[in-house]
Amino acid sequence: MSSSTSPRSRAFTTYAWIFLVYMLGVILFGAWVRITGSGAGCGSHWPTCHGEIIPPAPNVQTMIEYTHRLTSGLLGIFGLVLIGWAWKLFKNHPVFWASIITYVFILFEGAIGAGLVLAELVADNDSVARAVVIAIHLVNTLILSGATAFTAWLSSGRALPKWRHGGVYRTLMVAGLLALIATSMSGAVTALGDTLFPVDPTLGDGLLDRVRGDLSAANHFLVRLRIFHPVIAVGTAAYLLVVCWVVKLREPSARAVFWANVLLELVIAQTMVGVINILLSAPGWVQLVHLLAAQIVWIATLFLTSTLLVKPDAPSR
Repeated sequence: MSSSTSPRSRAFTTYAWIFLVYMLGVILFGAWVRITGSGAGCGSHWPTCHGEIIPPAPNVQTMIEYTHRLTSGLLGIFGLVLIGWAWKLFKNHPVFWASIITYVFILFEGAIGAGLVLAELVADNDSVARAVVIAIHLVNTLILSGATAFTAWLSSGRALPKWRHGGVYRTLMVAGLLALIATSMSGAVTALGDTLFPVDPTLGDGLLDRVRGDLSAANHFLVRLRIFHPVIAVGTAAYLLVVCWVVKLREPSARAVFWANVLLELVIAQTMVGVINILLSAPGWVQLVHLLAAQIVWIATLFLTSTLLVKPDAPSR
């Protein structure tokens, strides 16, 4: 990429990283809307709020939902800037196409959010439909954050990963990415259950007793599903830790070893946050930390995968 070291290209890369940080903030704000039960803060209206462009005499929930819509709208505007700038600097280079994918999934994200509001799958709605859409919403978010991260990653001159490279690592990392998607989907459903059916830490004789109680057939399906996310998450964490150790022991590339170390530390930290979330009965602030950590683990896994799928003698920084 001839412009990869130019000042304009470095400015674009900086903007892309800032855009990613802002986007993660919007994602966390969306989770805060769910945690505070503010999804119906604008009623069943979209894109207006209670039928108005600016809601009159808004309450707290209306302000939270309305602010989320404003920050999401700004994300769309910033995304157009990202595309325009990428086209000017990179034209048909993968950086440009990564920015296009980013914007497409911004639109999908907005469409899913609008669908949730218009179908009234918000606030106290505890239907199967809401659980399914929430899980799909999370997958869209993962693709969005991944595409955004790759826009910044590739714009700094890193080589494009190739499917034909990587050997056994290709299979290992694809399995890890799929496991992370499954973990995130189950986590989204569990978080919804924690919001609608908060855990009372004073009930029962301990964690195991609470788990047995959750599995009771008399409970709502969202409560009974709580056990699955920790099981899936622990399995995924163990798998990724093993893969990271394999890379550290067998991969000669210093870049791959670096990202294996980063991912290893992030997985350990995320597992600890998950344990804290369970022990504290899923308070809102821990849920936000857990979600942010999940996004960072996902991006780090993508970067490790990308590094392993690059031809050994390909230029990369």
